[in-house]
Amino acid sequence: MTAIGEPATFTDRLAELAELKERAKLGPDPRATERQHAKGKLTARQRIALLLDPGTFTEVEPLRRHRATGFGLEARRPYTDGVVTGWGLVDGRTVFVYAHDFRIFGGALGEAHAEKIHKIMDMAITAGAPLVSLNDGAGARIQEGVSALAGYGGIFQRNTKASGVIPQISVMLGPCAGGAAYSPALTDFVFAVRDISQMFITGPDVVRAVTGEEITHNGLGGADIHGELSGVAHFVYDDEESCLADVRFLLSLLPSNNRELPPRTSTGDSADRQSEALLDLVPLDANRSYDIRDVLNEIADDGDFFEVHGHWARNLVCAFTRLDGQVVGVVASQPRALAGVLDINASEKGARFVQFCDAFNIPLLTLVDVPGFLPGVDQEHRGIIRHGAKLLYAYCNATVPRISIVLRKAYGGAYIVMDSLSIGADLALAWPTNEIAVMGAEAAADVIFRREIAADADPHSMRDQKIKEYREELVHPYYAAERGLVDDVIDPRDTRSTLIRAFTMLQRKDASLPRRKHGNPPQ
Repeated sequence: MTAIGEPATFTDRLAELAELKERAKLGPDPRATERQHAKGKLTARQRIALLLDPGTFTEVEPLRRHRATGFGLEARRPYTDGVVTGWGLVDGRTVFVYAHDFRIFGGALGEAHAEKIHKIMDMAITAGAPLVSLNDGAGARIQEGVSALAGYGGIFQRNTKASGVIPQISVMLGPCAGGAAYSPALTDFVFAVRDISQMFITGPDVVRAVTGEEITHNGLGGADIHGELSGVAHFVYDDEESCLADVRFLLSLLPSNNRELPPRTSTGDSADRQSEALLDLVPLDANRSYDIRDVLNEIADDGDFFEVHGHWARNLVCAFTRLDGQVVGVVASQPRALAGVLDINASEKGARFVQFCDAFNIPLLTLVDVPGFLPGVDQEHRGIIRHGAKLLYAYCNATVPRISIVLRKAYGGAYIVMDSLSIGADLALAWPTNEIAVMGAEAAADVIFRREIAADADPHSMRDQKIKEYREELVHPYYAAERGLVDDVIDPRDTRSTLIRAFTMLQRKDASLPRRKHGNPPQ
C-alpha cells in the first residue's frame, strides 16, 4: 500500500481506502474477537447486522481516531475509537444505531468516541427516526480524564432533547457502570440479556468497601435484578439473538417520531369477531382470580400483544397490541398478582407507559378490575400518595384517544385513577359484571351499619342483609350508567368490535392542553 501522503494513482487510493475500512471492520486484534465470543457475546457489527435489514447499514466516521496523549494512548489509535455508528433500515424504515465495541478499550468512552455518538444522536433527531444504542462499555476512559465525563454529559443532554420526539431504545449487552447507566435510564425502553448485562452506579468492589456487603456483578445489577426488582429493564432475554429480534418487533409497533402515527398493518383478523370465551374468563365472584392477559388475548388481533415490564409490578399489565391493524397501548389490572391493586411500582409502571403512548400518538385502552390502592405502613411511608399521583397525572395529561372498560370491580380512588370518565377518558364502557363504588359492599356495610349489626341478636344475618341492601342500592351493574359515569354497558362478547368502532371514530381526535413550558408532574 502506498504510504499516506505520497503520490499515487486513483487505483492506489481506492485500494488504500478499502484496506483502511476493512481494518476498521475487523478491529485491532483477532484475539479480541475470540475473547468477546468466549464470553458468549457478539461483536458490535454482528449485533448491528441482527438489528438492521440485511445490507442496509451505512456507517458514519468509521475512520475516526482519538487524539489523546499520555498513558500510552498515543501509541494506540484504533479506527472507530471503540464505537460503531450509523443508520440502516428495520422493516424498510430508517433507524439510527450506535454500538460500543468492547474489543477496543473495553468500549470505554473517550472524547472522540463521545463525539461520534453525539453526531449520530443529532442526526436521528434531525431525521426524525428512532435511535437504538447497543451498550457494551466499561464506562469513561480514565486516561482521558474529564473530557470523557463531558462526553457523557453531551449524551445525556441529547437523550433529554430527544425524549418524546423520537423513540429511544437501549440494549444492554455488557457492563454499564457509573454515569454511563444514566443514558439508558433516560431512554424509553431498556432491553437486557441474562449473564452478560450488568448495570449499576457503584460496582461490587465499591459496595464491599463502603458497606461491607458481598455481592456479585449479576447479583447487584444483572438482567433479572433490573427486570424483576428495580424495574430499570423493560425486557429480559436469554440470548442476544432473541433480544434483538424483539427490538425489531417493538420498532415495528412504533412511529418514527412524534409527528407520525404508528404503522398500521392488516392482520386479517375480522373486526366483527365475537368471543364467546370472554363469558367464562372473568369470574362473577369478585374475589376469584384470573389472568387479564387471557382477556387481552381474546380482544387483540390474532391474540397477539407485546407486554412491557412483564416481570416487574405484575399487578398491572402494560402492553402494545393491534385492533384491526391499529396499534393500541393497553393498561390493565392483573387480578393474578396482589388481586390487581395499585401500589407504588404499578403506579410508576403505568404512568411511564401512558406518557410514552401519549408522546407518540398511540391510543390507550384501559381494562379495569381494581380493588383499590394497596394499604399498609410501608406503602404510605414510601409515598404511595405521590407515586399514585404519577399515574393520575399521566392520564389527565394524555391527549390521545382513551377508552376504559370496567370488567368487574372498580373501587375508590383507584377507579378514578384508572382512566375514568371524570379524568378525561373519551369513552367509558363496562361489562354487566361491573361493580363501581367507593368500596366493596362488604366493607361499606361494615362501616355504614356497624352499630346496627353489632346490636342485632343475629349480627351475621344482619350483616348479610345490609350487604345485600348496599349492593342493590349502590353497586348494581347499571348504577354508574344511570348517572352518565359509564357511556354503555356492553356484552363482553362484543368487546373487540365495540373497541374497533370506537377507536376508528376517535382517530381524528384533536385535543390540546393549556399553553405552558411544561407541567410539573409529581415525583
